[in-house]
Amino acid sequence: MKKTTLVIMAAGIGSRFGKGIKQLEPVGPNGEIIMDYSIHDALEAGFNKIVFIIRRDLEKDFKEIIGNRIEKIAEVAYAYQELGDLPEGFTCPQERTKPWGTGQAVLACKGIVNEPFAVINADDYYGKDPFVKLHDYLVQEHPAQNGVQQISMAGFVLGNTLSDNGGVTRGICSTDADGRLLGITETSNIVKTGTGAAVRTEEGDTPVDTDSLVSMNMWGLQPEFIDILEEKFIEFLREIPEGDVKKEYLLPTIIDSLMKSGRAQVAVLRTDSNWFGVTYQEDKLSVVEKFRELIAEGVYKEKLFE
Repeated sequence: MKKTTLVIMAAGIGSRFGKGIKQLEPVGPNGEIIMDYSIHDALEAGFNKIVFIIRRDLEKDFKEIIGNRIEKIAEVAYAYQELGDLPEGFTCPQERTKPWGTGQAVLACKGIVNEPFAVINADDYYGKDPFVKLHDYLVQEHPAQNGVQQISMAGFVLGNTLSDNGGVTRGICSTDADGRLLGITETSNIVKTGTGAAVRTEEGDTPVDTDSLVSMNMWGLQPEFIDILEEKFIEFLREIPEGDVKKEYLLPTIIDSLMKSGRAQVAVLRTDSNWFGVTYQEDKLSVVEKFRELIAEGVYKEKLFE
């Protein structure tokens, strides 16, 4: 069986959630967290290695809550995203408090991930279908063609990704007739309305098509992509305006830049799965209820890994 890895980004601070570490909040009937369900679905789809990207200060709690359990059913490795983990010649500004973004997170996997891999957020529930589609794409041969990276992305229907408790930011995708990604427009404060969804601003609501495909940061990548991340991170750091301590090195921005420069093509793999996650504290109760419903429907066993 070809080796494929699931990389889970779990180093985020989660400031909107309030107190506690939102990635480690129990949502299942036996204390399962969202990551448990993602890992279950990934292993079922054929992935056979799990890499957690965490902060070192979370390591003890993280391993107690999930890592030690998952080590019993799959190969597990850890990568650490740290503010000060920068290329030679660069230092972290004292005023900066947040990690450098999802690009730096995946870069932390250098030397740990040497096979095709998928990347997901720790606090998002994606459903079974996109794991199957990404895995099936990754186990096919997709070598770089004339230096062009072959990337895949799960494309979720916008209407299946909205929160009942506030506005969300989504990367709205445009694609060509063959389903290849042309671009991603980061769109902030998308809210549910009585007739669908809208971008809410001080000036009012602008309707947005709920059938649009959006990126939920669920990517299929080749190991060579990590070398590109390393190269582009140096460029990113050189170009940060003086005094900017919040700029982030983000996967969608990096991949968009690679597409525009002709260095990457992205296959958008449409899924009709319902996304949900714990973006706001108020989301937790609805997430717990959704997992109860999925268990009642037979999608999951009550004891997940039995």
